[in-house]
Amino acid sequence: MDMATVLPVIWFGVIGFGVLMYVLLDGFVLGLGILAPFAEDEHQLDHMMNTAAPIWDGNETWLVLGGAGLLAAFPKAYAVVLSALYLPVLLMLIALVFRGVAFEFRFKAQRAKPAWGAAFALGSMFAAFAQGVILGALVEGMPMQGGKYVGGAFSWFSPFSMLTGVAVLFGYALLGATWLVLKTDGRMQQVARGLTRPLVLVVVAFMGLVSAWLPFLDSRIMARWFEGGNFWWLAPVPLLALANAFALWRAAMHQGRDAAPFLLTLCFFALGFAGLVLGIWPNIVPPSMTIWDAASPPSSQGFVLAGLVVLLPAILGYTYWSYRVFRGKVSADSGYH
Repeated sequence: MDMATVLPVIWFGVIGFGVLMYVLLDGFVLGLGILAPFAEDEHQLDHMMNTAAPIWDGNETWLVLGGAGLLAAFPKAYAVVLSALYLPVLLMLIALVFRGVAFEFRFKAQRAKPAWGAAFALGSMFAAFAQGVILGALVEGMPMQGGKYVGGAFSWFSPFSMLTGVAVLFGYALLGATWLVLKTDGRMQQVARGLTRPLVLVVVAFMGLVSAWLPFLDSRIMARWFEGGNFWWLAPVPLLALANAFALWRAAMHQGRDAAPFLLTLCFFALGFAGLVLGIWPNIVPPSMTIWDAASPPSSQGFVLAGLVVLLPAILGYTYWSYRVFRGKVSADSGYH
């Protein structure tokens, strides 16, 4: 077995898994910030934030894993992505830092508490929008020659990337709303359920709009779905996404099914991510840089993979343990800080 062929595939899976875990776990916390303006008062915003206070900072471990893995395993792709997307990546990181500071400071502030609440909301919104822009720019494809980025500082700016930025923002809002349905009861849960129903429709509409736009892009993602009979074995993904969207709408309409909306939203994101990965494979940077073109030497990938064998189970174990310890409903009068 040729390790130069196999190791890039393994690392592609590891990085994809890390990114997906970040989107699913930190996505609902960003969603809480996006929904912060809908809190009826400061006490209700306290309640919203307390549902994620014990676990939110651990979620970003997955973002670090994905970024570090990309640098170690695919340095050429890392160089292209950072060169092309320096500004939205910088915006995302600043917004995440701002969100984190606001999260902690708000619980200690007195007179400035509303200001820190606004900072928490704005940081979450900008971080979510920046992540959507990065996604859209990657899907649209990077202008490259000889494996090097040849575009300008604002080549990522396009109607499609703006659309995906807004789509991800609403998607995270849906994750946040369904998380609140799962973790709260009483008036807070009623507010969350009221937000979930329209958000389901908006997110499904954005998913359809993005899918309809793909044939007009130059990244060949849509072409890959239909060439060589690929559609017949890829078709279950969009069909499952449609069935998932219908089940999510029904779950949002029924009282008493507190876990179903959140779990179905996680599945909806996972199916969308699977569709994206299947569309770009084997490219890591569309339209033309494959995982083998971007890979570091097998000795480097193997060396880092040896450490990952220890690190990844530890991260998974800690994530499982923390969510298990803090499982169950969070009442309005409880507090973590």
